[in-house]
Amino acid sequence: MARPLRIQYPGAVYHVTARDNERKPIVRDDKDRYSFPRVLEEMVEHFRILVHAWVLMDNHYHLLVETPEANLAMAIRHLNGFTPSCNI
Repeated sequence: MARPLRIQYPGAVYHVTARDNERKPIVRDDKDRYSFPRVLEEMVEHFRILVHAWVLMDNHYHLLVETPEANLAMAIRHLNGFTPSCNI
């Protein structure tokens, strides 16, 4: 069953979390761990998202973000492609 669409509007603040199916790891090694902040920075620059806080765990991540534009879904789609092992 698909998740309902996110409510998106300019200036919104979101707690975003994502994990892999079956709670499998989304990072395989340190290379993946170092890639996440780089791709997060790309997301910030490209989609003009404000990241107030973030944490990357082995099998999920959390973000506290603000969207000056109503573009959260596109930004998170970009972020979720950060590693080949990520099936979020």
